[in-house]
Amino acid sequence: MTDSFSITDLAREFDVTTRTIRFYEDQGLIAPARQGQTRIYGQRDRVRLRLIMRGKRLGFALKEIRDLLDLYETDRSEITQLTILIDKIDERRDALRKQRADIDATLEELDLLEESCQSELTRKSG
Repeated sequence: MTDSFSITDLAREFDVTTRTIRFYEDQGLIAPARQGQTRIYGQRDRVRLRLIMRGKRLGFALKEIRDLLDLYETDRSEITQLTILIDKIDERRDALRKQRADIDATLEELDLLEESCQSELTRKSG
């Protein structure tokens, strides 16, 4: 396994654009070394990028992801990070359940509206 990666290597591995990686760098989420104008990403950057992508996929905001990554820097035991992550997971799960309930209610409403429209169409054309 290599110790350093180019921006293209990481973009390809994580199926994102190089612009996305530069954005995460601008946000302070990753910090590659530099050789002149060339960014050199290490294992730490790769792991952080993997965690960022997972967090985004799960619907966490970048600020939440940053807070979790920063916690690891201050608490290597990961106890605080894991405790806060569990709280964030619970919050996200609750939000998704609420969204699901809202979607179910909207689908029911659409079904009723469609039935009403079908009935009206049948009445008017019959």
